[in-house]
Amino acid sequence: MDVLEIGLILMGLLFLFLGAGLWVALSLFAVGVIGLEFFTSAQTGPIIATTAWAGLASWSLAPLPLFIWMGEILFRSRLSEDMFTGLAPWLNKIPGRLLHVNILGCGIFAAVSGSSAATAATIGRMSIPELRKQGYADKLILGTLAGSGTLGLLIPPSIILIVYGVSAELSIARLFIAGILPGAMLIILFMGFVMIWATANKDKMPPAGPDMAFMEKVRASGRLIPVIALIAGVIGSIYGGIATPTEAAAYGVVGALILSAISGSLTWTNFVDGLMGATRTSCMIGFILAGAAVLTVTMGFTGIPRELAAWIAEMNLSPYALLAALTVFFIVLGCFLDGISVVVLTTSVILPMVQAAGIDLLWFGIYVVLVVEMSQITPPVGFNLFVLQGLTGKNLFSIARASLPFFFLLLLAVAMITVFPEIATWLPQKMSGR
Repeated sequence: MDVLEIGLILMGLLFLFLGAGLWVALSLFAVGVIGLEFFTSAQTGPIIATTAWAGLASWSLAPLPLFIWMGEILFRSRLSEDMFTGLAPWLNKIPGRLLHVNILGCGIFAAVSGSSAATAATIGRMSIPELRKQGYADKLILGTLAGSGTLGLLIPPSIILIVYGVSAELSIARLFIAGILPGAMLIILFMGFVMIWATANKDKMPPAGPDMAFMEKVRASGRLIPVIALIAGVIGSIYGGIATPTEAAAYGVVGALILSAISGSLTWTNFVDGLMGATRTSCMIGFILAGAAVLTVTMGFTGIPRELAAWIAEMNLSPYALLAALTVFFIVLGCFLDGISVVVLTTSVILPMVQAAGIDLLWFGIYVVLVVEMSQITPPVGFNLFVLQGLTGKNLFSIARASLPFFFLLLLAVAMITVFPEIATWLPQKMSGR
């Protein structure tokens, strides 16, 4: 049996297990074990034990549970109330007005959460009742929330960038730096779209609320200062070389606990709920990573990545043609799997192809996150869609239709960083060349 047939069998088994509802991690383990046992002469037991341990026993993963815990703490604090109070007064005269609270709020919370679902849930819980009360249409509210929630995957500290960095053996700090400009670009694209739509559809927009004096706006925004300071401290300590990502994440947890205590929302129940939520999420990601490590080793023993890379090289695809094919592949895969699963499932096979095509792995990490962001708002397994459905009770596909413009904006962002790769690579190069 040749390598191609083995690869097709293993891929078919993987989709069979996933389609049957088996956990992603267990599906990865099962396909890895079957591949080792039936298609190689390797000793299955020792390889699984050592590989699963090696996939988890990495210091690069140490920031992951800490950043997740920081997000869980702030998720249960008064951050959302402070965010609306601080941002709303400044947006009253901009076309689209309070819809921009969703976009900017998601951008700010993404910088302390690292999770797309948590970002959409936190901002949505705060803004949906308020925007409905102001008279904004559900289609606009849910569209901006679903699209802007994806910022949690890209704006540092991004959980998925940590996972990609571990899989690709890249510097987490450099990946975080690379995510800054693309994240800012997405915020500008989202706000620009809302402004253009609101200008063209003035009759569908509710009237502007009463304006506030400048000093009143400043006082209202003062509640945002602690959160901005926490973001600046965590991210700035990494970029400035003062702390490693792990140390910065630990400082972030302490800072989040202090902010939560000061705001009066740090109760014993919230503390335990946040800790358990972070533990569950971290264990889920760790389980998936261990399964992916086993499957990666299986792929190596069967020779599938090597043959695929050689096959791609023989096709003489240009980098643009390869990226176009991968974009379609990731979008389709993202319709059925969450973002982290997509990354850990594909890196072992895709990265050799990408390296063979001469594509920068640092840039490719940002590209992957942007494409995976689309999967957060595509049915049937769009996590942001599920979150907003839970908050509103709306039909999943009606929420997907509302978020469709943001899907195309994400596609535009992918095209922009492909044509102008410096959007992702300039800042890391500048920071490393200081």
